[in-house]
Amino acid sequence: MSIEPITDARPVRWGDSSAFVPTRVVRPVQRLLQEQTAGGIVMLVSAVVAIAWANSPWYESYFRLWEAPFELAVGHGPLHLELTLQAFVNDVLMTVFFYLAALEIKHELVHGSFRDKRAAALPAVAALGGMAVPAVVYALLNAGGPGASGWGIPMATDIAFAVSVVTLLGTRVPLAARAFLLTLAVADDIGGIVVIAIFYTDGLRFTWLIGAVLAFAGAYLAQRRQIRSYAPYLILGVTSWFCLHESGVHATIAGVVLGLLTPAEPFHPVAHFARAARPLVDRIAASVEDQVITEDEDAGNETGLRDLCRLSVETMSPLERHLAWAGPWVAFVIVPIFALANAGVRVVGGGIGNPFTDAVVLGPALGLLVGKTVGIFAFSFVAVKARIGRLPEGVTWPIVAGLATTGGVGFTVALFITSLSFDDLDLTNRAKVGVLLGSIASGILGYLLLRLASSRNSSVTA
Repeated sequence: MSIEPITDARPVRWGDSSAFVPTRVVRPVQRLLQEQTAGGIVMLVSAVVAIAWANSPWYESYFRLWEAPFELAVGHGPLHLELTLQAFVNDVLMTVFFYLAALEIKHELVHGSFRDKRAAALPAVAALGGMAVPAVVYALLNAGGPGASGWGIPMATDIAFAVSVVTLLGTRVPLAARAFLLTLAVADDIGGIVVIAIFYTDGLRFTWLIGAVLAFAGAYLAQRRQIRSYAPYLILGVTSWFCLHESGVHATIAGVVLGLLTPAEPFHPVAHFARAARPLVDRIAASVEDQVITEDEDAGNETGLRDLCRLSVETMSPLERHLAWAGPWVAFVIVPIFALANAGVRVVGGGIGNPFTDAVVLGPALGLLVGKTVGIFAFSFVAVKARIGRLPEGVTWPIVAGLATTGGVGFTVALFITSLSFDDLDLTNRAKVGVLLGSIASGILGYLLLRLASSRNSSVTA
């Protein structure tokens, strides 16, 4: 087979062309998706749509949609699952959300800020305060009341929203401040996952729990054997999810365990890549030197190209590959769908009373706004004075105060824990109102405090 001479000209991809759709739609959307604030914006839009829909004349269609039941069954045995559409979002799709959270936690432990114990000490202690104090605030307001079981609602910080607030300030806020908030939010996620796993479970059924443990053990052994096909992990992941769902432990914990089991080291070291790739490239180059490719050479090139692709992929660790894969799906699909399914609270004619006197509303709202601010700032101050940790370079105490308030944006996981806390729909809706009020107030006040702190900081340095 003869081949065309090689020239410098390359065909232009449709997405890179000057056509109307690529220039006016595709590339602007690509630029938006690359922005750090994009995920938070999409989630906010979904929440606004949910609230507007739930309080519109068509509100019945909103609740009818998410309460729609569906059933999955294998034969007539115990492999039977009944869920509403909202439960599918909260129990199935959110498993991927927690899988991503676990990947981020492992990345920080292996390669990131948690690797340096001293650098991680301050945000870790701050996160502890940011979980404990909001829970206490909520518990004090709801002690002995019908909403007492929701004490875990204000404990979690929403990474996407909180980081988006700081990103809006651009270079006014030191890069170290953003790293502090991100590390704090990751530590916060660890605490939230532990709380869900221990305190928000139904009665345990140990036979199913053992089944989940065996599935996790199978995934671990498959990784130790360096089995690279996704099929066995998918089967074991679905099995562990179903067993946990039936055991009483919340099924999303399957995503957490599988995320933490994901290998952080590549199958091939980077130093090995060039040495292994060069013979493959040289063989392909040799086959085209005479401008004629025989049938055997063509087959060899196909094999060589496949080997190159596999080598390239496996020189990245599974952890990095899965982070790159799961991140956009979680930020732009799963979390917005979750917001659409859970943020729709009927306020107009929905039976929600005065939020300023309702403890179930005030608990999450003040827990997030006041509890997070006090907890994060106070624990940070004590940690620095006790020399457990140190303030990052360029970060002042006014900036810490702004970051602490921003940590009160607890949208996603707070709404998730709300759905686990109550069986009563009225209590759930009232707590959701508190989460929304507390998160909005924390985001706005945190932004203003950081803007003020950064202005003072720049005037002092000038």
